Order: sequence, then structure tokens, then C-alpha cells
Amino acid sequence: MDQFKAFKSNFGWLTTVLFIFNLQAHAQTVFSFDNFDGFENPGKTWNIVGEARADIHETGQLRISKGSGILANVPTQKNKGEDLYTKASYGDMDLELDFLMAKGANSGIYLQGMYEIQLLDSWGKATPGSGDNGGIYERWDDSRPKGQQGYQGYAPRQNASKAPGLWQNLKVSFQAPKFDVNNNKVENAKIISVVLNGVTIHEEVELFGPTRGAMATEEMARGPVRIQGDHGAVAFRNLKITSYDNPKPVLSDIAFDLYKGRFEKVPDFSQLTADRSGQIDRLTANIRGADEQFLIRYKGNLEVEIDGKFRFNLSVPGGAGSLAVGDEQVIAASMGNLSGEHQLTAGKYPVEILYAKVQDWIQPGIALEVSGPGIRPFQLSDGAFSSSTGPDPILVDPNERPVLRSFMDIPDGPRITHAVSVGSPEKVHYTYDMDWGNLVQVWRGDYLNATPMWNSRGDGSSRPLGSVTNFGNPALSLAHLQTIEQPWPTDTLGSNYKVRGYKILSNGHHLQFTFESYGANVSDELEILADGQGIKRVLTIENAKANTFVRLAQDGQIKDLGEGLFVIGDQSYYIQLGETNQAKPEIRSIDGRMELLVPARENMEYLLLF
Repeated sequence: MDQFKAFKSNFGWLTTVLFIFNLQAHAQTVFSFDNFDGFENPGKTWNIVGEARADIHETGQLRISKGSGILANVPTQKNKGEDLYTKASYGDMDLELDFLMAKGANSGIYLQGMYEIQLLDSWGKATPGSGDNGGIYERWDDSRPKGQQGYQGYAPRQNASKAPGLWQNLKVSFQAPKFDVNNNKVENAKIISVVLNGVTIHEEVELFGPTRGAMATEEMARGPVRIQGDHGAVAFRNLKITSYDNPKPVLSDIAFDLYKGRFEKVPDFSQLTADRSGQIDRLTANIRGADEQFLIRYKGNLEVEIDGKFRFNLSVPGGAGSLAVGDEQVIAASMGNLSGEHQLTAGKYPVEILYAKVQDWIQPGIALEVSGPGIRPFQLSDGAFSSSTGPDPILVDPNERPVLRSFMDIPDGPRITHAVSVGSPEKVHYTYDMDWGNLVQVWRGDYLNATPMWNSRGDGSSRPLGSVTNFGNPALSLAHLQTIEQPWPTDTLGSNYKVRGYKILSNGHHLQFTFESYGANVSDELEILADGQGIKRVLTIENAKANTFVRLAQDGQIKDLGEGLFVIGDQSYYIQLGETNQAKPEIRSIDGRMELLVPARENMEYLLLF
């Protein structure tokens, strides 16, 4: 075995958390929605379609067009619809899908047909409840006192919902209830996590029984996925279900030898005498004598019941470790959080684990995690140590500090060094780039995490906490074009761009930014709508030359929905032009991207709805 690699002097790298890896091989079902294969007896309101669009203003309106790839439920007055069930039944699983709600629509995803994750048009609601979008629906008991029949419902941590007609993403990790050989429940079902539009809204929620409207009263080890279809118009796409039903590996016959002292390389064990030896039921560092500096050598047997590639994650705080399975060195001797993969066939393998602790001020602890085909990552150790990887987060309250200047990192883009982030009690927030005079992102939910900026020396940046809609790399909001075919400028060269600053007009989140560009004086007012549904932007442009345009959006797709309403990207957000915009907007295609342009004029306004 190789020597332990040199330990780093910066022990801030040492943590006690395992890296989590979700293996999906051999266990994932993808529903293409080319047909109804995979579902039982779909009712007449269910359709396979190529496109689904909701009217942002009209309740219950969902327009569909021919094609495939999307599952749409369109109830009528005569046919209110019925629920849709998968043919397959599932136990432990991960589920992911995209969904689109009509205005005012209500639906839900029932895991095992029993436990509902609510889907609802909750657009703009500041404080969601268990019956709102992403909520874990309540249980129900008619025998309880009036007003208390509903219980054990769980509201999402924040409202990360989008507007009607926009695609939303839902990810659910679910652990099914467990039963003994006599079919007695020995472990409750659990929602491990729910992520809505990129925001974690639930974690580790125990389910003590079926939610209201379950398909049965008695819980079961396996059941179908059920999509509610009798409460409103809704569409789905990209449904993926990953099963975790294979038996877990078992680590047994664990023996240990403990050697006191500092070990910076793997010793010749034949030349050593252990200070302590013994047997343990579960992998642990809670051994007398394992307190300051030591080396523990664990030996045991790992039994696996299926063939496949397994991933091992080993955490050894305050030192270094290694893992050998059979004749294979799966994790070479090193420090911190470690991982390795190994192909195994069903059988029993000898295992050797080393843990050398050299930092005497760090609490000892060891964690070994394994995952494989159809096996969710789980610990083979006692895990009796902190899972913290850093300081407590420093969160910004928009009521106390609605405006924060910081660096802001854009996904797959540059760092914005003169970013102004603005928050509101309505749970709608945005970031403005003063180097370009433009919006770069908006988001819904919680405001900012300023830990990277304010902890220790910091790096000057903050992070949005909600569901973010990003507008791409920074760019000027207006430009002078010689022809409509001229590409939008990618830098400020020749624009004479000069930032003049900003001021707060009212409410702490109604700001006016001012700048000069292409000889025009621009006032850029941004106001968060009181109903929490978006942002109003008012541009006052003085001295604009002919052929000066404002670019309202750039994305892969832009569609004109009529009456000044446009849907941007993959139905990601809306732009609603105001009544003061008399000039005709222009949708053009440049280098494979579409742009929405409006001729610059003295007063123009529009709404960003998301």
C-alpha cells in the first residue's frame, strides 16, 4: 500500500461530510410521452401533445397542439377528469419531472398513490401553506374536531413557484415505508428531499400515514405513481423515475486494532503491537484510546447480493484514510473526504479500512458510505459526528437591508463586480449590473446568502437563495444599430457608456439607476410589484439617436402571444409591454439566438412576470 500523501497545512479543508453521488445505472425509467405506454387506462381528458400553453390571465385555460413529448390533462365541464396511474409500482425512488399549470389549476403527484406532493398555481403567494405548490399535503380524519380534521401537512420552506404557463421543475427523493415478514410496519415513509425550481423546500420529513385522498387506507411497500387529474388543467414532460429497490451491502465481522501515536505513512503492521484490539458491531471511531493521535486498522467482510459498479465514500476528519475491498485498493491512502468505485459480483469480500488521525484538536469520527445500481447512498458506519462543512450561513433580511452591493457570480458566466441586489417583502428580488446598465437576474423566494462576503476575510460575493431566472451574460440594455441585421454589441466599446449611480425612490426596493449610452441619457426605474408576481421596469430615454434600440430579451426562443405579451426561452418568463409602448417590437434571429427589440423612445415600460 502506498504511503499516506502529505497532509495539507490548511486544515480548513478537513471536513466531516461525505460527498453524495446518485447512481442511476440500471434503475431509471424515462417516460417519453410519445404514447401512454407505462400508464393504466388513461381517461379522456389526458392527451399526448407537442405543445402546451396556459393563458396567464384566464383561469383554467390550457391550449395544446398536436405532437408528442408532453402529457396534458385538459378537463371540460362535462368531464372533470380522473387520476392517472403508472403500470409499474415503486418503493424507494427519486422522481423528477417538469410541469406547467393553467391559471388557478390544482394537481398533485402521489408517491405510491398514497403521499401527495401538491401542485398548485401559487404564483405570487408570499407565505405558502401545505396546500400550496410543492407542499406535502395534509392527512385527514373526519372524527377529529371541526377545523382540526387536517393535520401533519408540511408547507414548503419558501414559495419558489412560477407563473401559470411557465415550465417548472420538481425533484423528489422518497423512502418507502418498511414492513417485517408479517407485514407489520416497522419504519415510516420519508420524504428525503423536495427541490422545486432549483430550491430545496423539504428535507427529511417523516410521513406517519397516507395524505388526504390516498388511493388506500393501508400503506404498502410498493405502489404506483399517481398523477391527480380531476382538479384542473396541467401538463407534464421529462418524467424520470429512479428506483432504489436492490438489497443493500452488509458490512459484518468487524475487528479493529488501534495503535496510538502519529502515523504519516502506512506502517509495517507485522512490526507493531496494537494498544487495543476488539470486535465492533458497526464501523465507528468511538473506541477508547481514539482521542488525539492514532491509527485504527479495521477488518471485516462486505457482502453484496447483486453485480454492478459500487461507489464508496470515506470521510476521516483530522487525518487520512484508505479502503481496500478484496484484492483491490478502492481508495488510496489520502486525507479528508475520499471516494472510489469498484466493479463487484455478488459475493462476500474481505475489507480493510485505515484511519490515521494526526490533528489532536479535531473530534475523531469515521464515515463509510456506499451506493450502487438500484441502491441509494447509505452509511455503513455509525455517522456519530457533525455534518457541518462550514460556518452558519449569514442570511440577508430584505426588510432590514433591501439593497446590497456585492460581487455576483452568474452560472456559466463572468463575475459581476458592481452588482446591486434588491430585495422585497413580497419575496421577489433582482440583481442589476451597473457596469452595463442592465438587469442580470430575478428570483422568487428567500433573498441573499452573504456568507461568502462576510465570513472571515470573504471573497466579496453573495448568492441568491430562491428560484433564479437568469438573463445570460452581461450586455448593454440599449445600442445604436446601423441596420436591424447588425449584431448586438458584446462590449461597451464605442458606446460612451457612463454610469451615473442610483437612488432609492420608495419602499426600499423601488430604485432608479441612471447612465449615459450612445449619447442618450437613461433613467432606469425598477419596482417590484405589490402582488409579488414580477417587476415593473420604466425606461426614460432622452436624446436617443435614430436606430437606437432597447433589447428586452435574448434567448433561444421568443414567442409573441399577442396584446403585447411575449414568452421567453423554454417558457421561462414573460414580458408584458405597457400601454405607453406604441412602437412595434421586433423579434429577430442573430447567430442562432432570438432577440426582442423595441425602438428607444422617451418613455417606455414593461413588466417582467415569472
